[in-house]
Amino acid sequence: YPNLQTLVVDNGSTDDSVARIRAACPDAHLLAHPENSGFARGTNLGIARALELGAAYVFILNNDTLLAPDLLAQLLAQPTPDAGPLAPIIYYAAAPHTVWSLGAEFNPWLLETRADVRGQEDHGQWPAVLPRDFVPACGLLAHRDLFTRIGMFDARFFMYYEDLDFCLRVRQAGLPLRVVTTAKMWHKVSLSSGGSDSPNERYWMARSSVLYFRKHARPWQWPLVIFWRSGSALRTSWRLLRARRPAALRAYWRGLWHGLRE
Repeated sequence: YPNLQTLVVDNGSTDDSVARIRAACPDAHLLAHPENSGFARGTNLGIARALELGAAYVFILNNDTLLAPDLLAQLLAQPTPDAGPLAPIIYYAAAPHTVWSLGAEFNPWLLETRADVRGQEDHGQWPAVLPRDFVPACGLLAHRDLFTRIGMFDARFFMYYEDLDFCLRVRQAGLPLRVVTTAKMWHKVSLSSGGSDSPNERYWMARSSVLYFRKHARPWQWPLVIFWRSGSALRTSWRLLRARRPAALRAYWRGLWHGLRE
């Protein structure tokens, strides 16, 4: 897609990443943040700079992804008069035809999503544009008017749940979320957090989940949320115990505690 500018946010790298980015992408706008301020705040820095540069659209992209060459063209071919965000279909990088995300459905009782097609093979069975309740922020196209209307990501979510919070605010504003299945992307899942069930991932997932429910749960929802999330905590703890991951288990409970205290 020719009419674009690339903006890279380096979130406090301590190696030679900044120099390598400058060498590999000399035409890119590089924001070298002095510390790792988390996904939400780092992404907000990039969005704000893109809007300053006059961008009509912002495509948010993780660095652990691969894109089809026509991804942006496919997304921008869709009319967006309502300023609702668009997302591509996302596959596992390690299994190129297996769906990692086609968005998700939202359960208003539990305030959670259900990735109902994760793990399915893509045989062209979905329509070109699919309305969804949630789309992940690792690859998301938004018109600048969307950020004016609902704001950016909530920076209290250092990592995880920031996109669920964002999508919930989109829906509360009466705007649709859609997946364009002709736009394709592949995700190297969990690389930025150290891999699935790493202590880092378990900590931030637990902390952010508590912050999310504290922000959005209404009084009538709390009994069911507490019941369901307590069961989830016990299931996660048992799984980590069986997998002999004591560091991840300690990090998980520390994240829950910190989410309650903040």
